[in-house]
Amino acid sequence: SELIKPYLGSKYKLSEIPKSLIFYMSKHSGPVNEIQWCPVREQSHMLLSASMDKTVKVWDAVDTGCCLKTYSCHSCAVRAAQWSSCGRRFLSGGFDSTLHLTDVETGKQIFSSKTEFRISTLKFHPTESNVFICGGFSPEVKAWDIRTSKVLRVYKASVQQTLDILFLPEGKEFLTSTDAVSRDSADRTIIAWDFQSAAKISNQIFHERYTCPSLTLHPKESVFVAQTNGNYMALFSAQRPYRINKKKRYEGHKVEGFAVGCEFSPDGTLLVTGSSDGKVFFYNYHTSRIIRTLSAHKEACVSAIFHPVLPSLLATCDWAGEIKIWQ
Repeated sequence: SELIKPYLGSKYKLSEIPKSLIFYMSKHSGPVNEIQWCPVREQSHMLLSASMDKTVKVWDAVDTGCCLKTYSCHSCAVRAAQWSSCGRRFLSGGFDSTLHLTDVETGKQIFSSKTEFRISTLKFHPTESNVFICGGFSPEVKAWDIRTSKVLRVYKASVQQTLDILFLPEGKEFLTSTDAVSRDSADRTIIAWDFQSAAKISNQIFHERYTCPSLTLHPKESVFVAQTNGNYMALFSAQRPYRINKKKRYEGHKVEGFAVGCEFSPDGTLLVTGSSDGKVFFYNYHTSRIIRTLSAHKEACVSAIFHPVLPSLLATCDWAGEIKIWQ
């Protein structure tokens, strides 16, 4: 992309809040569950999207706003999709209980496997590019090795569903958020795991009686944020014992049962989240105050993500199947 080239040699500048809509992309016929910019900086004009319409799409979301390719390897809703670190493949999982690793260019499946449960989340290991973890409608979370097509490890959570997975830096530990909220306690809402031994490190991290549909890591500091169904985002230490920061709470947006994602800007100064009323909220990370809201969509906005290279470019998606690019 000619637009990205001038930025590649220099350091990322301060994130800015986008002001205007540049592309409106609506080729999906069902809700868009996930969007992700390609992690390879030179190819970061490409945006991956996973939808309830059973497809995954790759878009040129920087230069043209056009859909480059549609992949139809799933027979049910695609709940999660992630780029590989090389940017030449993507991993997807869905309600058909299958996992696929697809070659972006040819559309061929490099790896396919069936699980015993509907998949709702998957994440590549941050340092081992052939390993990923997936979870869903099951008490277990599984680590897979793409090279052998085998399950490496099973993490027994004794919950009904895993909502999100977050690797902590270096990948020695990871967190899962679950739907285990009982009336009298909130243990197991967020569980910390040792990746190698599959041992539970802690299940006493979040004590409010709300599920957390998404988790996100700060790019520079050792903290993470959990989106909660209490219509606020909570801040935690990313080091044991993963204490909550009671002084900071990011509230004002609405979650209302949607799997609303949240993310930090690449420089770590802003925290951005979708909202069930279609808005996007920009919070100052340090003060936890709302800086601005963007009326982005008519339906629930489930994801808003900053571009990794261009400092004010933002992609958003919604429950009506729309993807929008803002600058």
